[in-house]
Amino acid sequence: MGFEFPPYRPPSEAYSMLIRVTRNCPWNRCAFCIMYKGQKFSRRPVEEVKSDISMAAEVYGERPTMFWGDSNSIILKTVELEEILDHTYNVYPNLERITSYARAKTILHTKTVPELKRLHEAGLNRLHLGLETGDDWLLKFINKGATAEEMIKAGRMVVESGIHLSEYVILGLGGVERYEAHAKETAKVLNQIDPAFIRVRTLIPVPGTPLYDVFQKGLLTLGSPLDVLKETRMLIADLEVNSEFLSDHVSNYLPVHGKLPEDKDDMLEFLDSNIELLEMDPETGRKLLQPEYLRRL
Repeated sequence: MGFEFPPYRPPSEAYSMLIRVTRNCPWNRCAFCIMYKGQKFSRRPVEEVKSDISMAAEVYGERPTMFWGDSNSIILKTVELEEILDHTYNVYPNLERITSYARAKTILHTKTVPELKRLHEAGLNRLHLGLETGDDWLLKFINKGATAEEMIKAGRMVVESGIHLSEYVILGLGGVERYEAHAKETAKVLNQIDPAFIRVRTLIPVPGTPLYDVFQKGLLTLGSPLDVLKETRMLIADLEVNSEFLSDHVSNYLPVHGKLPEDKDDMLEFLDSNIELLEMDPETGRKLLQPEYLRRL
């Protein structure tokens, strides 16, 4: 069998060697997501994964970082992941970082903190988790399959292990109706986790998903750019974390980046100036936001 490419990766892994450790998503029921639909989840045999790792430099050129897909590679047994990590560093002793997607519920059900520490010691440096929201009503509504408390427990486990945690938040997820609960409850969850990174994406309802139908039917009202910026401000204002906040995605309207807490005032001032501009002159303000066609890439 030839080299397998994972179909998705975070923007921050654009220049990494991409390795497919699992195929598709074991949950695959989130109301906002079109990824992996109609595809069955499976674990790749460890020997297949190791073979791809050995070939990765021929495919990508040797690079300093590596990313494991698909959506939840942490689901493999700890000993299997350790075997893959050992092989990786034997082949690429100068590798600086290995990262993977993961799911909170999977961490709770299949890993302990000592196991996560073992993986960190073996060279797993970062996990990407989709929090999406800290609002329990919204988590249930989008069929995320985990509660806010479970998100907190899993996130704390990763942080305690020493693995850098990157939590993802979807701006605008609750529409106009729940933007305040979404922002404030998400901040509460993130404050209790204190991840290394907080990465935001702005909701773009995708045709074919249940959440798209929700907005089409008017059950929720999609927020305007001004609404999303106000929600972002509310979220950042309530954050009490030691995290890197990143708007590293084309879906976002503004590049709001900074290290919290030290850059919070500057970030809020940047948002305030753009919110004021949109309130005073919506047309001029929109021209300064990420062009709509780029947000759909």
